Amino acid sequence: MRNKIQACIVDDEQDGRDYIALLMENEFPEINIEFRASSVEEAYIYLIKNSPDILFLDVQLGDGTTFDLLSKLNEVHSQIIFITAYENFAIQAIKNGATDYLLKPIKKMDFIIAVNKALDHIKKMQPSHHTHLKENRIILSTLQGFKFIEISNIIRCEADSSYTFFYLADKSKIMVSRTLHEFEPILMEHHFFRIHHKHLINIDHLQEYIKGRGGQVVMSDGSVLDVSYRKKNDFLSIIGKPE
Repeated sequence: MRNKIQACIVDDEQDGRDYIALLMENEFPEINIEFRASSVEEAYIYLIKNSPDILFLDVQLGDGTTFDLLSKLNEVHSQIIFITAYENFAIQAIKNGATDYLLKPIKKMDFIIAVNKALDHIKKMQPSHHTHLKENRIILSTLQGFKFIEISNIIRCEADSSYTFFYLADKSKIMVSRTLHEFEPILMEHHFFRIHHKHLINIDHLQEYIKGRGGQVVMSDGSVLDVSYRKKNDFLSIIGKPE
C-alpha cells in the first residue's frame, strides 16, 4: 500500500509544471509528484498503467485537450484539478468529474483550497473511515459521531445517491454519507451480497426468495427487495438454490 499521496501534472508548458511542483513542495510536502507529462499521448501512456490520487490537468495541450485524454481512458479514479487560462471550459470540466477548476495565473490560496478539497475526498474514500475494528465489527461515521456496529446485526444496506442507510436487527436505521460501493468489499467478506444496485443484504437475515424475472427477497425485518436480473444467477448460486 502506498504511504504517500501520489500526484501527476499534465501541462505542455515547462513553467506551468514547475510552478505546480513548487507549490506542492512548499505547501503539501506529504504529496509526491509521481509523474509529469507534456502531452495527451504522454499522459495517456502513463495513465493506462497508473492511477495517481490527484491529477493536475492543463486543459489545452499541444496535441489536443485533456478532455480528449479522459475520453480515451475507460475509468479515472483520480481527483482531477483542471487548470486553464480560459473560463469557458468550466462546464465541460464539471461534466468530467472536476474536483476543482483553477484559472491561470494560479493564485496560491486557490491552489491550497483545491488540493485540500482533493485530499478531503481521498480521505473519505479510504477504508479507514469504515473498516472494522475486529472481525465482527464495523465503524460507521454519522453526523453525530461514530457508531460501532456488530456486523451480524446489519440486516441490509440501501444506497441513496451518495448516502448509505444501514438497517439493523433492533429496527434502527443509520445514515452514513458514503456510497454503498465503498462498503461492499468489506461486508462481502461477512456473508453479504449485492442483489441490486440499491441493495446489499446480509444472507444470514434472508428469510425467503420469491421467483420472478430477477425475483425478490424477504428479509428478517419484513422488507421485500428486488433482485436485479443480472445478479439473479450469482445470487441463487450463493444461497445454493440454482433455478
